[in-house]
Amino acid sequence: MRYFQQLAAGVNVTPLMNALQRQPELWDANPIRTQHPGTAHAEVSDILVFFNSLDQMAEGIINDKEVIPFPAWEKLPQLRSMIFDLMRTVEGIQLGRVIITKLPPGKTITPHVDQGAPAEWFHRYQIALQSLPGALFHIGDETVNFRSGDVYMIDNRTEHSVENFSKDDRIVCIVDIRCA
Repeated sequence: MRYFQQLAAGVNVTPLMNALQRQPELWDANPIRTQHPGTAHAEVSDILVFFNSLDQMAEGIINDKEVIPFPAWEKLPQLRSMIFDLMRTVEGIQLGRVIITKLPPGKTITPHVDQGAPAEWFHRYQIALQSLPGALFHIGDETVNFRSGDVYMIDNRTEHSVENFSKDDRIVCIVDIRCA
């Protein structure tokens, strides 16, 4: 496969999923990705873990190579070992955006190509926290149905989309990492 590279399978995501269930208020606390005009992510709910300063974004000055921790970083300590293990695996030298995103059944992330540092400076990884048969991730001419606990590097510089035909939410953790 050209656009997907599986790095791990069977990662224990249960502690993080339990923590997410106990803290539903984390979803959409900052809807910057889901509410801007023309977004491909209008049908998802997000938890920003590391993201650009929203103060900078309001001023129209975006340094998308520099991120700051959001409250979810403190509230979801179960996520830390997953991120640090991934950074060690890929020999990461800089952490970028970390976003947990949820796509309900019957919803889509429309075709799009990522821009800026999230596509040009960092590599994009996804940790599947919950992904059932029918949750289809398309990049170019390839389609993958992640399984819960799978970790993939993806090519977000190529047009991609997601369709959730499964019976439950598709929940993934997006992790941007600059590698050596």
